[in-house]
Amino acid sequence: MEQIIADNTTDTICALSTPAGRGGIAVVRVSGPGAIDITDSIWNGKSLQQAQSHTTHLGTVLDTELRPLDQALATIFRSPNSFTGENVVEISVHGSIYIQQQLLASLIKAGARMAEPGEFTRRAYLNSRLDLAEAEAVADIIASSSRAAHSLAMSQLQGRFSSNINALRDKLVNIASLLELELDFSEEDVTFADRSQLRNLAVEIKSTVDSLAATFDSGQAIVNGIPVAIVGRPNVGKSRLLNTLLQTDRAIVSDIPGTTRDTVEDTMDIHGTTFRFIDTAGIRHTDDPIEKLGIDRAKDKISQAKIIIWLISPDELADQSAIEEFHNQIRTDMSADSTLILAINKIDTIDTSEIPATTAVAQQLIGAKHICNISALKNTGIDNLKNQILELATTNLPDDESMIVTNARHHAALQQASKALTTLLEGLPENTPTPQPTGVPGNTPACALPLTPDLLAYHLHEAIDNLATITGTITSQEILNTIFSRFCIGK
Repeated sequence: MEQIIADNTTDTICALSTPAGRGGIAVVRVSGPGAIDITDSIWNGKSLQQAQSHTTHLGTVLDTELRPLDQALATIFRSPNSFTGENVVEISVHGSIYIQQQLLASLIKAGARMAEPGEFTRRAYLNSRLDLAEAEAVADIIASSSRAAHSLAMSQLQGRFSSNINALRDKLVNIASLLELELDFSEEDVTFADRSQLRNLAVEIKSTVDSLAATFDSGQAIVNGIPVAIVGRPNVGKSRLLNTLLQTDRAIVSDIPGTTRDTVEDTMDIHGTTFRFIDTAGIRHTDDPIEKLGIDRAKDKISQAKIIIWLISPDELADQSAIEEFHNQIRTDMSADSTLILAINKIDTIDTSEIPATTAVAQQLIGAKHICNISALKNTGIDNLKNQILELATTNLPDDESMIVTNARHHAALQQASKALTTLLEGLPENTPTPQPTGVPGNTPACALPLTPDLLAYHLHEAIDNLATITGTITSQEILNTIFSRFCIGK
């Protein structure tokens, strides 16, 4: 059953929809039943009340004393064919801060009120112009800082994610309705829901739900930056490599071992994909408690990273036991789904003819599949390193046609739905017969089932409800307040 969310959508709201501050133009959005009438009352030009939807008009907006404020364009969107589903007017004026403030003051005096954060998108959801997942995608599009993050948000806004969730939910609803019929006719011993069909469906949907939930880490990496940890011995050039990759002096570079005591992070875009590079403390045996703490944090970052750049200098390759020890340590700390790139740094310090032999020694000692020769100081081989990082990242990420979960709320709901389906399946062992009317020879009594129809229905509805919270078919005022509070005021 759908839960109706009480909300005040009878008044008219206004807000600046372009970024605050001075600019070439500014756009003020007005939405609500009185949007057109209120705007028309502070407008000199063609009557906006008579204007057709999706038309733009040139005129003059007036200040609170009805004096000319600025030449403006007013674009009309009539209900229900607008973003919010209400009457909407978007007023474009010159980007003076004074004009923006005076225009908002004039609209408020004429009967509008300032919008709350996310209230325009919230009204679009309440008026069924967007479901909740699509509404959240609006905020994700605004926040997207890379092509990959933008593509995910656009896919969600276009309804692909919601369609998949609704399809799963509809399948569960169909079987739940049959169980509800069994409960209605329980005294007649009538059976509607085939237990083997129910089990097969639950297995299928749980598999899909678990697969979706498993993409959350990849989704977070795409949105926040794929973590790439730079590790190695002290003084091997990790901080300089970070600065070279970012093309800025982000980390302190020094010849003194142990200079980096903590992780230093920053993001950069490589051909549309955001990466979060992490400079870690040099890993070595030390009695310095502060340096030990930095090394512990370095190991923690290694476990979180999707890609690990092990930076090594040519002279380190002479100490085979130290190399093997360090390699074993990295392998112990890194996660099963991460990838190692061995970057031989400081190749500018050896003769060019020695590079192939050095690479061969590294390959023999470590067996790394991905080796790159670089000089962070001379910016040599850095483009090749970036290309390797990008290739590994795009290989490990789901393709464009896959559904990827980026929202923590969606991830939690999928996990809860999976938990309910797990409990359901535990109550439906394989080869469980469909209950038949009692008293008939050869038939299995209904009480022999591990879970009775009412308990099966309960766990089914639990899974259904968790999936429904993703798209907002079932939600609460508190959840809505939390979601829309992270929107900017003009959206």
